[in-house]
Amino acid sequence: MAEPVTVGLLVRIEALPGRESDVENFLRQGLNLVEQEPGTVRWFALRFGPSSFGIYDAFPDDDGRRTHLSGAVAQALQDNTGVLFTAPSIEPVDVIAEKSPI
Repeated sequence: MAEPVTVGLLVRIEALPGRESDVENFLRQGLNLVEQEPGTVRWFALRFGPSSFGIYDAFPDDDGRRTHLSGAVAQALQDNTGVLFTAPSIEPVDVIAEKSPI
């Protein structure tokens, strides 16, 4: 059974003009980085519209979320702000209920 989650992060990313496919590739590569984080138990790269993207990730506790915020994905977001996308919006969230993967 999958580890339950209690907290998450919702990150919204707006691609710079003409960089939409680069942002999509950036997010695909982000999966490789986050797979190295045992405290990040759910991670999704999202597309909201033509130039709007996002990440939703979830953690069993605040320690996992804090560790993720200082990890490789967070650094990659920082390094690519102004290059591929505008400054991302990072919103901490509490998970009220979930349907856990098997």
